[in-house]
Amino acid sequence: MADGGRGLASQYGFLFDQRRCNGCKTCEIACKDYHRLDGGLALRTIYEYAGGAWTQDEQGAWEHDVFCYYLSVSCNHCSNPVCVRMCSAQAVRKDGHGFVVIDGTACTGCQQCMAACPYHAPRFDEDRGVAVKCDGCRDRIAQGCFPVCVEACPRRALSFRPYGELAVGYDAVAAVAPLPSPDLTQPNFLVEPSDVSREVGDRAGQVVNLREA
Repeated sequence: MADGGRGLASQYGFLFDQRRCNGCKTCEIACKDYHRLDGGLALRTIYEYAGGAWTQDEQGAWEHDVFCYYLSVSCNHCSNPVCVRMCSAQAVRKDGHGFVVIDGTACTGCQQCMAACPYHAPRFDEDRGVAVKCDGCRDRIAQGCFPVCVEACPRRALSFRPYGELAVGYDAVAAVAPLPSPDLTQPNFLVEPSDVSREVGDRAGQVVNLREA
């Protein structure tokens, strides 16, 4: 569980209500449009996690344990960000509001942050030769607005506010499959799980849209 950004002026985080998400990718597209990303680059990704099978008994009746759900994931602005520790150029830092940001002028393009992040948040911008990632739309936050992904979601599946206020009114957890254990980096990210969500470490399903992600 994230520590709420102790020692920071504040610590913002995302909450994803999985019960509301239908996988439409409006959040992903809005982010790409706002940041003017090319077709192969995304700072927020929708993962489709599915598993189970249909079986037929001796009487010919069919039953199943099939499940499927979506996860909308970007940078979680972790309280213990491994990307910051691993960047040899010191181009990745955590600012006073808890946002993990990359200084594109200092980035050498070594991609160490990409290899280290268990959420695959940093992506490589081939045109610029540097790593890029979600910055929480901190320019919009400074203007009193929400991140574009939050505003764009037609089903209001994403919330964004100071981490200490994030889970008020929700029975949220720090992670569901296929996300890694939150103990690794202390992400400032919570999930309100759906009825079919699987716990971290589940092996019954798999990400079925990896080529898209």
